[in-house]
Amino acid sequence: MNYTPDELKCICLKRSFLDGYSKKQVDNLLVLINEDYTQFVRDNEELKSKVSVLTETLHHYKILEESLQHSILVAQHTSEQIKVNACEKAKIIIDEADMNAQKLISSANQEVIKTRGKYEEIKAQLFTFKTKSEALLLSQLEILKQMLVE
Repeated sequence: MNYTPDELKCICLKRSFLDGYSKKQVDNLLVLINEDYTQFVRDNEELKSKVSVLTETLHHYKILEESLQHSILVAQHTSEQIKVNACEKAKIIIDEADMNAQKLISSANQEVIKTRGKYEEIKAQLFTFKTKSEALLLSQLEILKQMLVE
């Protein structure tokens, strides 16, 4: 850069007596100002281009961010739904297990009752057998006693 804005304010052009300002000095000044202006225009265009690219990139990332936020919300909702479904399935499994356990206990209780009934029946048969055997043996003993007494 040839001149700063403050330097441009302070430039004093020499005047020639009849022609006004020195043409050579004005031409040189205009060339330098044109170079600076041209460079500013190029820099401005380059910066505008960079801003445009960065704006597009920012827009892309904002869309990506929104998409990720949406994905996170969907994932949270899905995980909550999976958790609810798992709890419901666990409750169903526990309920079924309780019902099966009750059936097994009931069946076992019925089996115990049947076994006790059979036990009591066999016990009664044993008592009857014992009683009959005793009576038979006593009667045989009586017969033997009578035979010996005679």
